[in-house]
Amino acid sequence: MAITTINQNNFEEKVTKATSPVLLDFWAAWCGPCTMLSPVVEELAQEHPEIAFGKVNVDDAPELAQKFQISAIPTLLLFRDGKPVDMSIGVKSKAELEAFLK
Repeated sequence: MAITTINQNNFEEKVTKATSPVLLDFWAAWCGPCTMLSPVVEELAQEHPEIAFGKVNVDDAPELAQKFQISAIPTLLLFRDGKPVDMSIGVKSKAELEAFLK
């Protein structure tokens, strides 16, 4: 499944009103650990079509990073029923992220 770019304009439609769980990857182009985590997130998106995946560039959408108190990147935020339910900070293995999605 494709990963959607999330910003202030589409957040409500793609995350708040989503009927499926949503995993948001807060990242930045200059962040080395973010580039390490990105392929793992892309693999998970392919393997879990029941979950919507989105990427939030903190430089392009600082208001979303601030709203969810993102102080370090990469940060993954899992939403269910439009509300954040879990957070993962830093680079994690694919196995750790599989467990995080459960």
